[in-house]
Amino acid sequence: MEQFKKLNSKLTIKNHWFILLTSIYFVFVLNCSFWRFIFNNIEITSFSTFVFIFSIPFIIFVPLYVFFNLIVQPYIGKPLLIFFLLTSSATNYWMYNLGVHIDATMIRNAFETNTREVFDLINFSSLTWVFVTGLVPAILVASAKIQYQSWGREIVRRVICVLVALLVAGGFLATSYKGYASFVRNNREVRKILNTVNYIYSTAHYFQEQSLSTREFQRLDENVLRVSFEGQSITVFVFVLGEAARAKNFSLYGYEKETNPLLKKQDIIHFKDVDSCGTSTAVSVPCVFSHLKRTEFDVVDAKYTENLLDILQTAGYKVLWLENDDGCKGVCSRIEVQDMVKINNPEYCNGMYCHDEALLDSLQKIIPNIKQDTVIVLHTMGSHGPTYYKRYPDNFKKFMPTCDTADIQKCTQEQVINTYDNTILYTDYIISSVIDMLKKYPEYESGLLYVSDHGESLGENNIYLHGIPYKLAPKEQKHIPMILWMNENMKHRDYVNYDCLRENADKNYYSHDNLYHSVIGLLEIKTYTYSKEYDVFGNCRTKELFSERGTGS
Repeated sequence: MEQFKKLNSKLTIKNHWFILLTSIYFVFVLNCSFWRFIFNNIEITSFSTFVFIFSIPFIIFVPLYVFFNLIVQPYIGKPLLIFFLLTSSATNYWMYNLGVHIDATMIRNAFETNTREVFDLINFSSLTWVFVTGLVPAILVASAKIQYQSWGREIVRRVICVLVALLVAGGFLATSYKGYASFVRNNREVRKILNTVNYIYSTAHYFQEQSLSTREFQRLDENVLRVSFEGQSITVFVFVLGEAARAKNFSLYGYEKETNPLLKKQDIIHFKDVDSCGTSTAVSVPCVFSHLKRTEFDVVDAKYTENLLDILQTAGYKVLWLENDDGCKGVCSRIEVQDMVKINNPEYCNGMYCHDEALLDSLQKIIPNIKQDTVIVLHTMGSHGPTYYKRYPDNFKKFMPTCDTADIQKCTQEQVINTYDNTILYTDYIISSVIDMLKKYPEYESGLLYVSDHGESLGENNIYLHGIPYKLAPKEQKHIPMILWMNENMKHRDYVNYDCLRENADKNYYSHDNLYHSVIGLLEIKTYTYSKEYDVFGNCRTKELFSERGTGS
């Protein structure tokens, strides 16, 4: 007890020194990613540049100093500071080691994550980092005895200190205004790696979006028609939605490793140049099924608007979503859903996650019993990182050596890429297996479309995973695979010139913007939301879609 009292007395500190030291700690220790960016992107070429760089710590210090002067108060100061220390330590780790940028989309990802994803991000390095830079300082804060003056003196002192800090910062800004104007204009991503400020601002922005989003649900088209004709076969269309698959690592697209040995034997069309509409699942999945272009799409609005699946269901299709990732982000809210983790087939699942073969197991039970036109979405786990090694069974561990840990930045890039390539090899097997399954029922008018929600970074320029803001994101996070297969019955019934389609797929640019309109066209649905301009089948039909197909039903 006596030793504790001595320790407590040693940790006694006046509040103005406490706020000053805390601000300095946040500026330098908890902003590693920011300082690395400065070191890599600014070169001292003149005295004015030197003054500009010298002033940067003061400019970062001031908003933090003002903020801590506001929150460091009796009773509430310590709990708030402990929270910010732990949170900033974690974000500091993700930004520095994985190249993450913190914006409103990343905050949305955090709020929509699940336990499995959280555990995938926890490893020895992250725990050590947070322990040293977050938990230890938090313990010191909790143990410290902060001395406060009377309210009157406290307010006067803080106002004076803040004004002095603002004057110093103002002086530097005035001296280096052109440098800051140019730097901010050319490096807009900086605020997304400026720790504590970034996630406070982004969280506020996220909740502002949520608070403004209460509205009535919007139907897209109440007069949807399915075009039909006499003798029409039952349509079975499988939409395979991939996770974090980048086109660069598909041998179909010229990759040197054979990652698509099965698909290359199938009569498929692979679209050469396709971009995603987002770099995270939370944005891309709703956008994939939206009738809007990426530049018009808003992820909050999407929650209150019908999507492709609603239109298909209204048109008379049975629509089924088989889930093996981390949820459909609201897209499947109004259709039938089967969750592989909840089904928990012990052959493919361990309670926390399932290999994608669980989807095949469910699908092969559904297809033989189809009695009406049906669309089935398979939401795969695909190449979900950072634990790529968990995404495939041992018999798909072809490319060696692998990175069998969540701590991927500690592995060599060769190991990370090999492990990722094994996930693509497994994806190849999944897609090809679905095609083989559909081939067994030639009486159906059947087809398959595979597309990934976004790409993935595998250590290029020290960036891992995905989620970089779209304008700043590297090509690896946006360039995605898109693969089509149709049986002879569907080609014939839909008047699709497969050779024309193959030629277009090789030379034209496409994106997620094309998916809604292409599926609507292929599945013979008449709606004012359809645009032939974005239908990849549009100019490869031997007959017009609606004028010669029959009547609506």
